[in-house]
Amino acid sequence: MSAPTLFPQFKRRNHGRGHSYYIDGEKVDGVTTLLGDGARKKALEAWNGNVVADYAVDHWDELSKLPFSQRLDRLKKSRYEVRDEAARRGSEVHNLAEQILRGEEVAVPDELAGHVESAVRFMDEWEVEELLVEAPGVNLEHRYGGTFDLLFRSRRFPGRTFLADWKTSKDIYGETALQLEAYSRFDFVLGTGGGEVPLSEFGITDHVAIHIKADTYVVYPMQRGDDVWQRFLATAASARANRKDDIEALRGDAMYLPGVAA
Repeated sequence: MSAPTLFPQFKRRNHGRGHSYYIDGEKVDGVTTLLGDGARKKALEAWNGNVVADYAVDHWDELSKLPFSQRLDRLKKSRYEVRDEAARRGSEVHNLAEQILRGEEVAVPDELAGHVESAVRFMDEWEVEELLVEAPGVNLEHRYGGTFDLLFRSRRFPGRTFLADWKTSKDIYGETALQLEAYSRFDFVLGTGGGEVPLSEFGITDHVAIHIKADTYVVYPMQRGDDVWQRFLATAASARANRKDDIEALRGDAMYLPGVAA
């Protein structure tokens, strides 16, 4: 689905491990960045420490052959490697499940076999009709972009349209409700043909988080509406107000003591 250009120019640009969003050439915030910077996550703080420790143990021999500075650099980057691998795994599981349901022959890596089987079960048992997959979108008033995982309808639930986040991580957290609410407030998304499509055309009725595990799947309904929206806006405001450069600008230049040359 695509439509003529109706809005300011919006783009998602991929670079390295990440991506950025632009409105008329100006970089804007991403949903996950705002949530990451604006809300303290005690569980994530503990996870970061555990990931670095696990990485050090698992790569002990390899790290021991490096100079100390390179070891430190590898350890600093390890949590991002693990995070990016988790994101890649989620997308790969979804893509493989889609191909299998289309009757295509695919080679599924052994480490993903259980997750792919669970994803296929979900899509089959829910009789999923995909509307948009990994679609970038933008909110113009609040100037943020993002990419949601899945917008779908289900023959098991006539008349309902689901905005979904697809997770293969350890658990589903309440913050996902803020993430989905932010996505649901997009003015438009980039459709399959690259055109700008108003998100309101799809009539979203439900937000869900789909937890894909190696042996099963669980679908969690997530709260939505104005209360959740206000919490996202508050989190976004906190993220923007407390950025390092802005905070550091609150400090003035060093003062001199009377009688001492400046």
